[in-house]
Amino acid sequence: MPNRFLRRFAAVATTSVLAAGAVTASGGTAQAALPTPVSAATARSYLTQLSVKVENRTGYSRDLFPHWITISGTCNTRETVLKRDGSGVVTDANCAATSGTWYSPYDGATWHAASDLDIDHVVPLAEAWDSGASAWTTAQRQAFANDLTRPQLIAVTDSVNQAKGDKDPAEWLPSVTGYRCTYVRAWVQVKYYYNLSVDSAEKTALTNILNGC
Repeated sequence: MPNRFLRRFAAVATTSVLAAGAVTASGGTAQAALPTPVSAATARSYLTQLSVKVENRTGYSRDLFPHWITISGTCNTRETVLKRDGSGVVTDANCAATSGTWYSPYDGATWHAASDLDIDHVVPLAEAWDSGASAWTTAQRQAFANDLTRPQLIAVTDSVNQAKGDKDPAEWLPSVTGYRCTYVRAWVQVKYYYNLSVDSAEKTALTNILNGC
């Protein structure tokens, strides 16, 4: 595996926990729903450096990407993202969100119950497997599945997340067109950071959207 990825992976678990600490210290104050992705210009540059390969899902299982893991105290990754992405979030002793307000940027919906939200992996786990994660260790896949530092995890409407499934940007994009630029910038940043490949249709879709950003 390229040295660039190995060097980056070594810091993923540490930086994710540090980022989570900053979130939990906020007391649930609403923050940006996603770590700010790189600029469109940087994303375009990153995209030119990604390998173009045919995807292969042989052997994939969601269980190969351990999640959600404990981040701080009784809070796991899902609960940490809900707290980060919501406004006025109140949690119980087990860190479960009992109230709050969440805005889903994919579809523009606002929710007041955590049960109406899923935590989306911007680059889905199956997509990661298809484009390189099949060669990773379990620890590397766990770091990817729980990455709070890159723009990879976001609270969105559950039905929207389920409709997205494991589709890439050639197959699915947020219905809020004004968010698509942010979405593909995040997608490319995550793929670049983890040294994942793209397929030809995916690259074309990403290029077209980024050119309009």
